[in-house]
Parts: sequence; C-alpha cells; structure tokens
Amino acid sequence: MQSQIPIRLDKIKEENIDNEILRTGIISELDAINPYEQMAAKTDDKDIKAVHLDIAMEEKTYVREFLSLLLKGDTENDKGMEERREEVEELTHT
Repeated sequence: MQSQIPIRLDKIKEENIDNEILRTGIISELDAINPYEQMAAKTDDKDIKAVHLDIAMEEKTYVREFLSLLLKGDTENDKGMEERREEVEELTHT
C-alpha cells in the first residue's frame, strides 16, 4: 500500500512540478482502481460487489480529472490524442 508520494518532488525541476504532481495523482488513482475491481470479481455477494465497483468508478473519475488538468493547454498533446483516437478506431473498426 502506498502511503508516501512515490517520487522525490525536491528532485523535480520547478517548471515540471505541477505536471509531476498530476502524473503522481493519476498513478495513485490507477493503483487504487485495481484492488477494488479485483475484490469485486472475487465476491459473490452482490452488495459487496456493487460497492467495490462503485468505488472503482469514482477512482476512474479522479483519473479523468487529473488527466484533464494535465492535458489542459497542451496543444501538442491534443493533436497526439486525436491521432491515437483515430488509430484506435481504425484498429477496432468503431
């Protein structure tokens, strides 16, 4: 279980600190999603399953919030995201 920030913020250049904080938030939320989904998959109790899946969904919302902030104002990344979306559509025929 993670209880400390997994990076040394004092080693990060000042101009990169905000992005590193956001990336760390994303990593932390992704680390939280997996156990909730795994526990939900293991139980037959519908209430326990429902609560764990609901919590996992909340964690995914936080990932999207951090990612939105990370990508905000990054026009280079916007283009890259659109290209990746198009590539996925081609590969999956959707």
